[in-house]
Amino acid sequence: MTADIRAAIAAERRDQAELLATLTAEQWDAPSLCEGWRVKEVIAHTTLPFHSSPARVLKEIAKSAGRFNHAADRMARKDAAALSTNELVSVLKANADHPWTPPGGGPTGALSHDVIHGLDITVALGLDRTVPHDRLRLVLDGMTQRSVKYFGADLANKRLEATDLDWTFGEGEPVRRPAQELLLLVCGRRI
Repeated sequence: MTADIRAAIAAERRDQAELLATLTAEQWDAPSLCEGWRVKEVIAHTTLPFHSSPARVLKEIAKSAGRFNHAADRMARKDAAALSTNELVSVLKANADHPWTPPGGGPTGALSHDVIHGLDITVALGLDRTVPHDRLRLVLDGMTQRSVKYFGADLANKRLEATDLDWTFGEGEPVRRPAQELLLLVCGRRI
């Protein structure tokens, strides 16, 4: 299973690098679904493990009094200002097979990170990209009530039902949409 997830991560990163290489300067500067971040900040964030040392990350978290999200925001903004779009695409492409995983998230967490942030970009830009169902399945199957709580999504009394794959989540009033739209809802994004 881990080999399948690693292959999915590499494929997702390669697909994203290919897509990002086609974006215009205006698209790189456009808002993403990540509140307060342009496309460039999102990619600076997703490539952080590949262009920053663990010591830098720990130092930034310490400067933020242990608040990872605060540190991540500051690093994404700094790196987006310091790195060109070509550099960000090159870093992503060169690290498609990188073994990074988020703390406590394992390989599925790394795939989730890449897929979710990829959707933050493509949906915000109105690009016609559908994440392959095998990757979505791996990410969706890893979602828990703890994930919903972490992302601050309000899914009380809702049963998410994918219309394009066999997946449901929660109990209550049915919400039927394509799987990648439901993933964004689980992650607290507004579509």
